[in-house]
This record gives sequence, structure tokens and C-alpha cells, in this order.
Amino acid sequence: MEFQDYYAVLGVPKTATQKEIRTAYRKLARKHHPDVNPGNKEAEDRFKQINEAYEVLSDADKRKKYDEVGSRWREYEQAQRTRQAAGQSAGGGQPFNWSDFAGQGQGGSRYEYRTVDQDDLRDMFGDESPFSDFFESLFGQAGETGAGGARAGGRRGGTRQARPRAGADLEQPVDVSLADAYRGTSLQVEIRQADGKTRRLEVKIPPGVRTGSRVRVRGQGGPGQAGAPGGDLYIVVSVRPDPRFERRGDDLFTEIKVPLQTLLLGGEARVPTPDGRILALSIPAGTPDGRVFRLRGQGMPRLGSPSARGDLHAAVHAQLPERLTKRQRELIEEFARAGAESTDGAVRA
Repeated sequence: MEFQDYYAVLGVPKTATQKEIRTAYRKLARKHHPDVNPGNKEAEDRFKQINEAYEVLSDADKRKKYDEVGSRWREYEQAQRTRQAAGQSAGGGQPFNWSDFAGQGQGGSRYEYRTVDQDDLRDMFGDESPFSDFFESLFGQAGETGAGGARAGGRRGGTRQARPRAGADLEQPVDVSLADAYRGTSLQVEIRQADGKTRRLEVKIPPGVRTGSRVRVRGQGGPGQAGAPGGDLYIVVSVRPDPRFERRGDDLFTEIKVPLQTLLLGGEARVPTPDGRILALSIPAGTPDGRVFRLRGQGMPRLGSPSARGDLHAAVHAQLPERLTKRQRELIEEFARAGAESTDGAVRA
């Protein structure tokens, strides 16, 4: 039996945080998932290793136990062989008691024994044990014998009863407008089934989604075997660009144009929102061209918390007339002369 380096399996250092471990697991699980690699035995084996490593390193108690036995693996293996020689192996008597071993040395530390729930992996891989001999030797089998000789997970009399396999998860890409992402919407999606038929399903898209968001619809994926639940449907969202707005996180940025006199004398500007509303923005006199105003709470809703919103930022620019009337030209020329007169007395370099 070989010692399994779970840190190497996930590609993380022994000092990795739980967040780093979780991130590494998700990345590798997506890459090697059997649904992504149908019929690929190597990917299937790798997926089992990844899940086994995560099962241990994501659990504080298991990780402590694993870290201690890692440096004492040979000692642990020898102790297990001694018990087997005495007729106390898992096949002929009581399983190896980790607490007896862990209590020796290392300051007398003791750890609570806990069984492992293998149902999810067993649903995926059938009757075959989803964990290695190393794992089961260190953490125990899937459950102790109960009343009537039945074991946890469906084992009776030493023979496991195969459980119906749950349906596979499915993905369906959809495109939505920025306005739909701003206010939320409902879409009709068409799902193609294994028998070639299609079915229509109404899916609610929550406000605040962005490109890459995954909306889960429980039980609407592939059908399960008799008595087993169906898989889930994941709606993968892409938000179409809107020429009026730039999105940065939950904030929106837009540009509006106002007459030159509004910047000079002050006034009011109209700012659109993605859902069609018009907001009134007060422009103070002497506002420079390009100034950005922030309208708090008028940006995108935060996904999962629609009552919280980002901000809407509006850059104000002067809109110059394409043609000037005779009177407008006269007034502008008068304005220019007045400006020149005001600087006549200035000292020039």
C-alpha cells in the first residue's frame, strides 16, 4: 500500500489555506469530471484521486490525522501489520483503531474517529469503492455493520447493493441583454433530451447576473435511473454589450451630452438607466467638460442581494451646435471679445 500525497494531487503546498484547497479542487474537478471526459478511464481515475484528496484536506480533523501519519507512515503501516498478525484486521476482527496509534508520541494527541460518506462518488462510479486502500485503511470503511447485517451505503452480508445512478447535470448557454441583467427576467429555454425530443422550460434569471454566471435549476437535468433523482440544469449566462453603458463589477459608466450653456450656467441633465428610466442630474454652474457624477445605488444589483446595488457614473460632455444662427454668432463673438478685454491687463511671459 502506497502513501498518498494528497497535497501533490491537488497541486497545493502543505501550508495551503482552505480557500486555496477549494479553488484547486474546483479547477481540477471541472477538468477531469467524467461528464467532460466520457469513456476516459485515466480521467475517471484522476477524478477519484482529486475527490479523495479533497475529502481529506477540506476536513480539519481528517487533515490533522493525515498530516501526522504522513511523517509516521512506515510506523503506522507496521502497527497495522502487527494487529493483522494478531487476527485483529478489518477482515477478521476489529478495524485498526487510529486513536491507539495517534495517542503514542506527539504529545499524546487523540482524534475523534469519523466515518466517510461515499454516496456521491458511488452514485457516479457504481458499486466500485470510490476511495483507495490507503484512504480506507486510515479513515475506516463506509460504515459499521448495523442491525440485520446491513452496512451503511447498502452493503448487506458483505455484498453491496448497487444504487440507482442519479441523472447527469446539463448546461444550457443563454444570452441576455444588459437591461435583462439589470432587472432580472424569465426565459424560455429548449432542452434536447437523450431520445432526440425537446422540452421547453421557463427559467428565471435573477437580477445582477454577469457573463459566466451559472443559474441552477434543480432536477431539470438528465433523468436518473429508476428511483434516482434527475440531475440539475445549469443555465450559463452571457450578457450582451450595451453601447450606452460600460459595466465594471456592479458599477455602470455612461456618457451624456448637455448644451454648452448648461455647463457654463448650470441646469439639469437627463441620465438614462438600462431599464428605461430617466434620472434627473443637477449640473452646477461652471462644470468642466468631462466631469463624472456618481449616482449612488443606480448601478447593477448585486447578484443574490438585489436590494444592494452598485453606482451609476455619468461623464458630462458639452454638445456643440452644428450650425449657429446669426444671433448666436454675434453673442459668441461678443463673449469672446469680453474675454479678451478681461485679459488685456495681464502680464504676459
